[in-house]
Amino acid sequence: MRRIAVWGTGNMGSTAIRSAVAFPGLVLTAVITSSQGKVGREAATFAGIDAPTGVTATADVDAALAACDAVAYMASGDIRPEEAIGDIERCLRAGKHVVTPSLYSLYDPRSAPEQWVDRLTDAAAAGNATLLVSGVDPGWANDALAVAAAGLCTRIRTIRCQEIFDYSTYDQPHAVRVLCGFGAPMGPDDPVPMMLLPTIPTMVWGGNIRLIGRGLGLEIDDITEKVERLPLTASCENVLGRFEAGTQGAFRLQVIGWANGVERVVVDHITRIDPACAPHWPQPDQGSGDHRVIIDGDPQLCVVVRADVPGGTRADGGNTTAVNRLLGAVGWLAEQKPGIYDGLDVPLHPPLPAAVEATRWA
Repeated sequence: MRRIAVWGTGNMGSTAIRSAVAFPGLVLTAVITSSQGKVGREAATFAGIDAPTGVTATADVDAALAACDAVAYMASGDIRPEEAIGDIERCLRAGKHVVTPSLYSLYDPRSAPEQWVDRLTDAAAAGNATLLVSGVDPGWANDALAVAAAGLCTRIRTIRCQEIFDYSTYDQPHAVRVLCGFGAPMGPDDPVPMMLLPTIPTMVWGGNIRLIGRGLGLEIDDITEKVERLPLTASCENVLGRFEAGTQGAFRLQVIGWANGVERVVVDHITRIDPACAPHWPQPDQGSGDHRVIIDGDPQLCVVVRADVPGGTRADGGNTTAVNRLLGAVGWLAEQKPGIYDGLDVPLHPPLPAAVEATRWA
């Protein structure tokens, strides 16, 4: 059994705790929190599971690291990247393998900021440890899955990785209202939400586009962005509150990878705060959303993925797949040379001993 510490108790941290308790070949040994108010709480309370885990949250990072082999780093990195880099560097130097979804720029280490790569590579070498940065989207739904699906085709013209999602089911008010701008005014003098600012989509999803190209022998020589925003035609209310007519109700964000002047790989997000908004844009086949890999080729191929968890939303299901992708990589990473690995390096289903794999059956 490999001992795992979960760093963070928020949206992703609670999901990681829930998964780590049950994941084949892993045992939860620590939960790290930066909030003194959470110190001493039983880990099960963060994950919403009934049976106690025997692990309580701690702010003592050194003690937590001493008790584990690997760290699932689930603290935020999008608005505090330097702090996240520092935390991960600390874990690596302590000899702990790290898996995390928190640093979008490192989804493709070859195109990440050089100073970050150097720091983390040095830390991994010093601690004889490894690092994987991945998630669901960005992550396996638009890198490893796309490359695997392409193996079913003889010819490829374009690969489109699409997420269609109803954000009224995503109970993360800051992300929905501030980062994505739902419910915000759309006048010419009003600020553009952070997620839709020029260069930000490429920072988030550009690494996946380059990974797909590299996995299929294609050099992506340019990446462009296209963003469309539409207002609500009528006010609506949901778990996140009231959203007024005329404010942002939907956006479509496309990050487009080009090779020799030809559009080849597209990450395409169609996102709404109300299902009635932007009815002419692609809709999910069922429920609140899905991920798709659409290959224009021979054959024409569409892979549709949905994830649900009991009592949760489809967003919770997607988060669980992201966490399980990372936790599933821990054993594989532990057998590799020190360094930073990407979503194409690590198999989607790294092999486990048969006796361990058998415990996955419910």
